[in-house]
Amino acid sequence: MAKVCQVTGRKRMIGNNVAHSKLRTKRDFSLNLKTKKFWSEEEQRFITLKVSCKGIRTIRKNGLEATVRDAQKKGFINLV
Repeated sequence: MAKVCQVTGRKRMIGNNVAHSKLRTKRDFSLNLKTKKFWSEEEQRFITLKVSCKGIRTIRKNGLEATVRDAQKKGFINLV
């Protein structure tokens, strides 16, 4: 599976390593992704999501159900 947050939709970024001599080589800035299980009180089951730390903060702030609903509308999650 790709390195994409299922809540925020964030992906890795591509940039440059810049040496002291200004020589540039490509590198990627990876996300801080975690595979985490969240308890859904509505469905009475665990939901496993691949989320970044920013996504975890969003879930704690807005609640799991509201966050999952928004992510499904945006097309980041396909839960059955």
